[in-house]
Amino acid sequence: MDSIDLEVLKACADWLAAGLRCQLVTVVKTWGSSPRPEGAMMAMAADGRVVGSVSGGCIEDDLIERVRMHGIPADLPHIVTYGVSADEAHRFGLPCGGTIRLALEPLSDASRIPELLQRVAQQELVARHLDLLRGQVQLLPARAGQCLLLGETELVTVHGPRWCLLVIGAGQLSRFLAQIATGMDYQVVVCDPREEYRTAWNLPEVPVVHAMPDDLVMEMRLDSRSAVVALTHDPKLDDLALMEALRSDAFYVGAIGSRANSEKRRERLKQFDLTDAQIGKLHGPIGLHLGSKTPPEIAISILAEMTAIRNGIQLVPEQQAGHGKTAAQQPASAASCGLRTA
Repeated sequence: MDSIDLEVLKACADWLAAGLRCQLVTVVKTWGSSPRPEGAMMAMAADGRVVGSVSGGCIEDDLIERVRMHGIPADLPHIVTYGVSADEAHRFGLPCGGTIRLALEPLSDASRIPELLQRVAQQELVARHLDLLRGQVQLLPARAGQCLLLGETELVTVHGPRWCLLVIGAGQLSRFLAQIATGMDYQVVVCDPREEYRTAWNLPEVPVVHAMPDDLVMEMRLDSRSAVVALTHDPKLDDLALMEALRSDAFYVGAIGSRANSEKRRERLKQFDLTDAQIGKLHGPIGLHLGSKTPPEIAISILAEMTAIRNGIQLVPEQQAGHGKTAAQQPASAASCGLRTA
């Protein structure tokens, strides 16, 4: 599963290879409410095909109409703004007077899209520097945490896996988690020293590393854009890796297990000379309470919690898996069944 950005860039590369005129549309600035964040991209072909999005649909319709009327422009990149007035904001689906600024870039061989895709496929983090005055492109290494930058004469966009997810264990749940996380722009690394699990792995785009998980955690030097999820149910594999992960700057560290097993894990971790604050970073039971039962549902639950933490959302206990399961096990009261009590 490709991320949305990769789908857009691959469509551009395919159209260019077929000799079809196309342009890349990038959200470069937003004010107020906006359906898509800065950096969101959309590809448009001269025959009317569109991949990706930059809004809820109304701006796309206007851009498509422009292409139908005038074709893909052959000139240099230019910047357009939607939603300056309240009437325009309403027309283009930008609530609360939102405003969105877009870069419209006609593509050619000089745009270096295939080279960008090749470098991203090699897990490079790439900064694409677009000269707005001449249309020239440079591809340079990007820094971790580097963001889109729009200047007077240059647009810099960042491409490649901007987040890292280490999954401990190569079971069925790990495959669903890896697939969905890849589509969310994570560079996914799966670690499992057990041969029987590695040989059954059937996700070619996400290889399994044969190493002890704690050794790999130390080797990866996890930073604030890293997450670790332990899914083996085996303390011999999970605990040492969690110990190292909790000492790192990883924004999320979680382990699957019931409430009782999660509490036992926390007690074991206290023997590893971790502080209470470090142990407090551990998420377990893992995920949000979605009523998840199947591996795909559990994977969505885990990634939902990761996304909330990544975006700085403060979760209340009622939203978390352990609390939700407890609430679901409690018998319904007379009031909750719609019965009135004296």
